[in-house]
Formats: sequence, C-alpha cells, structure tokens
Amino acid sequence: MAKGVDLRISRVTVPTLREDPADAEVSSHALLIRAGMMRQIAAGIYSLLPLGLLALVRVEEIVRDEMNKKGACEIALPYIHPADVWIESERWFKYGPEMMRLKDRQGRDFCLGPTAEELVTKYFASTAPSYKDLPINIYQIQTKFRDEPRPRYGLLRAREFRMMDAYSFHTSSSDVDKTYEEMHDAYLNIARRCSLDARVVEASTGLIGGDISHEFMVISQVGEDVIVYCKNCNYGANAELERHRPTRIFGGNKEEPISEVHTPGIFSVDDVASFLGITPERVLKCVLYVVQGEVLAVFVPGYRDVSEEKLKRFLGTDEFHPLRDDEREIFPELTPGFTGPVGLKGARVLFDLEVKGAKNLVCGANKEDYHLTGVDEGRDFMAEPLADIACAVQGDGCPECDGYLEIAHGIEIGHIFKLGLKYSEVLGANFTDRDGSLKPAHMGTYGIGTTRILQTIVEQHRDSQGIRWPKACAPLQVEIIVLSPSDPMQNEVLVMLEGMFKNMGIQALVDEREVSAGVKFNDADLIGLPLQVVVGSKVSKGMLDLKIRYTQERGDFSIDNAAGAIKKALDSAP
Repeated sequence: MAKGVDLRISRVTVPTLREDPADAEVSSHALLIRAGMMRQIAAGIYSLLPLGLLALVRVEEIVRDEMNKKGACEIALPYIHPADVWIESERWFKYGPEMMRLKDRQGRDFCLGPTAEELVTKYFASTAPSYKDLPINIYQIQTKFRDEPRPRYGLLRAREFRMMDAYSFHTSSSDVDKTYEEMHDAYLNIARRCSLDARVVEASTGLIGGDISHEFMVISQVGEDVIVYCKNCNYGANAELERHRPTRIFGGNKEEPISEVHTPGIFSVDDVASFLGITPERVLKCVLYVVQGEVLAVFVPGYRDVSEEKLKRFLGTDEFHPLRDDEREIFPELTPGFTGPVGLKGARVLFDLEVKGAKNLVCGANKEDYHLTGVDEGRDFMAEPLADIACAVQGDGCPECDGYLEIAHGIEIGHIFKLGLKYSEVLGANFTDRDGSLKPAHMGTYGIGTTRILQTIVEQHRDSQGIRWPKACAPLQVEIIVLSPSDPMQNEVLVMLEGMFKNMGIQALVDEREVSAGVKFNDADLIGLPLQVVVGSKVSKGMLDLKIRYTQERGDFSIDNAAGAIKKALDSAP
C-alpha cells in the first residue's frame, strides 16, 4: 500500500468537475478528467495528476511483480532511437507517419520510440552470449510515442502512452514457446489482479512481424477491435483472423431452373430478399474491388460481409479498394449492384468457401435491374478459386468445439508475439552454440499497455455516480470526509485517524474543504476510492460512518474500534 503524507483535496491536487468535458467520447475518459486524475495537454497527450499517477503506479507495480515472478529482468532503454538501426531492420519507412521523427543539430535522423525491438536486439548482439546464457527475458516500463491519425477515447488511443515491453532471446523456437506460455500466464494474472476479464485471441502480427501472435482483449462496447470467441472453450480470434463453422444453410434445398427476374433499382441483399420473398441466406453477394488496376469480384453468402483483412492475406497485398463510382467507366463490362458469377466478363473472381455446393441461389444477372434465380454452383458456375474471405456472424459454430461463437468489441490491453529470426538475422543478434558456431537467436516480444489498463479499469468499474476502484489498483484505499472542519472534536478525530492509517501503512485522501456535505459525498463517489470514512456529528457519540464504495454498503463503527473496522472493511472490499 502507498505510504506518505495524506493527500488533501483541493482545486490544485484533485480538481473535480461537475460536467463531462466536451471532447470526452467515452465514460472512462470523462470520469478520469471529472475525478481530477488527468488533464489533456494536446490531442492524445495527457498529464496525470496526483490520483491518476498513484493509480498508474499501482497498475505498474502489479505488472512489475508478475514479470519478476516469471524471471524477467528490468532494464531502461532510451526514449530517442537513432534512425540507423530502424533503417537496418527495414522498418524506418514501413512504420509510416505514425512514427514521430526528429533531427538533431547535425541533421541526423532520430525517432521517439513506438516500440524497441531494434534497440534491444542490438543490445543483445553487443553482448555475444553463449547458449549457456539463454534464455533471457528483459523488460522495461516506459513512455512510448505513436502519432495516431485520430487520437480518441482518452488513454485508450493516445499519442503518448505508457507500456511494459519485454523481449526474450532463445536457442530454439521450442524454447520461445516456453517463455511465450509464461508471458501468456503473466498477462492473464495481471488482468485478473486489475479486476479485468481478459480473453486471449489469435491476432495479426502487423508491423511488429513474426510468426504467431495473441492479443489480450477486455470485452467492451467502446473497444475498437472486433473479436470472435467461444464461451464453451478457449477459442478466440481477432475478426481479421477468425475461423468459423457455418450453422446456417446457404442456398435452397432443391434445384430449380435458372430464371431471370426484373428487379428495378433493387440491388442491396436485404432489398432483393424482401422483393423476392426469400431470406438473405439465398442471396449470393458480390463486392467489387480494384486490385492493381483490375477488378476482382468477391462472392460471399448474402448474410455475411467480406473480411478485407482476410482478403488482404489471400491477395498478399493491401493495395486494393472497393470499386468507386468514378471508376465505373473504366470497366464498362461490369454492372455494379447486379454482378453475378454466371457469364461474368471483365473481372477476376474469388469465392468464399461456403459458396461451394450451394443450390437455388439468387444473384446478379450482369444486366442492369435484373437478377437470376435458381442458380446452382457446379451447374451454372464454378466456385473457383475458393478462400475463407467472409466475416463470422453471431451464432456461427466454433471451429474447435461444438459451441457457438460470440462477436463483441474489445479493448486490447496486451499483445504477445513469436518473432522467430525476423530481427536477429538482420541485426546480427547471434549466440555461440555448443559446437562453437554463431547462430541467430530466436525471439519473442511482449507488450502490455499500463495507461490503457488504467482507463480500461475505469471503463469496466463505474456506475452512475463515478468510478468504483477495485482495491488492488485504487490510487488510495481510503477517503476521510470531514463534514465540519471547524469542529474541534471532528479535527481531533481526523488527527487520530491519520495517525492510525500511518501505522497501518495506508495513505488516505482527506476532504476537509469548507463546502457542503453533498458536494463532498458527490466528489467521494466520483473519485471512487474503496472506503469512505465520514467524520461527522456522530463523533460526539464515539461513532463514525463507513461506506464501501464498490457495493454501496454503509454502516457505523466505534471510534475505539476504528483500526479493526477499517481492516475488516478493506478485506471485504472487492
């Protein structure tokens, strides 16, 4: 528990606000500002005030403790990175405008570190270790910088933020697997100790690179990532990597003759289905993309969307976009809104796996204002090439058990990667093996956002009155509310409580402002410390009021038994 001089509420140290700030888009962002825990300096850049900083310290203490338990060693790398090492790894240009760059007085290029794979790999390379020294896992807790194109949601998508980043070096990929599992366990422990229910999902490796990665997601309506997970087993994946088992029947149950139907001005899946008196499960959807100068017609079941992330992986490029209105004249053979696979000309085709074998479909007739009915795959067109390119929908089957998939938004709090030899081969991070030869080290990298965890805790633990801090990560454990600061008896009890808390190793927040009791109670609930001890008129009877903020439980206790009552209340608080 935090120790030190008790913190007094004032307009300087805890500047609470009555109303939500205009630029706060989510509740947790608004509450951190209203509760006097942070203030914005510029878009995506925040100062943490005393209570906000204390909460962050608590979170980082938990992170540090779990990392140390796994045998990781803490280091401190520079915030400013020379461009040379990033150019050597070929990420200087790949990182793009999110990297904050600068020059020194000699005109040499530097950046403010968004991550530190390059620096830590160079550090390892300079040590020339033996296989006997491996594995090693080193970490730091540091401020990082990424020039987000649209900073939003406070600390959830900021341009300057705190994170723990760890890096491990190994003699083999199987040895990486062991540390990867240790970090997996450590991250779940961190989430649990911060009272967050995290789900582990398969994820893209992105700019970090490597072979395999997993994200740690907290389900939340304000999350910017879409995740797919099974409640029946541990399967989970980011929407860009999800696998699903279709549970709906796509197409009809019987074959019918193909027929052309006039559908004037009707081209959306729902409108076509309504016009024909069928469901979207009978409609074959087509989305047209322009890929490196030519059109690709992507066909998926009508009740699904195209996953552009899956499409990107299939094509091996992100250089594509949906056909724009101003590009239609360039491809005159196509009829957007009425495009189908039967007799299609002027475009390449790609089909989702679910289309194979589908019968009695409705699709575009490649003719303005017309659709075809009774279309069968295999008879009227061939679904080739095939790929998993469609998004999952609620109720799809789990690919790994007989359960069903849930689709939700999630806040990413952590990400772990198996890097393989991506950085060590390029940057010369070698170790001396048993036979005396130099070999590149296998690597893993692991990041968890501490400021992001801080705000996620607030997002998950709040009510209509304010924040409800779980005691493990609360900035302070107790707030003492003195209702009449000018009353000598109440001041005497305050001095007694401060001495008692000091002996217990507890730092308290003290509200002894000359304001109404209502203002004090509202601010106490807004700030949300686990316990509220009210020093009021009952002191004349030797009693104090106690409230557990999380559960709203209230009760009186004797001043003579204050230490025992406080300890019991803290032990029972969530």
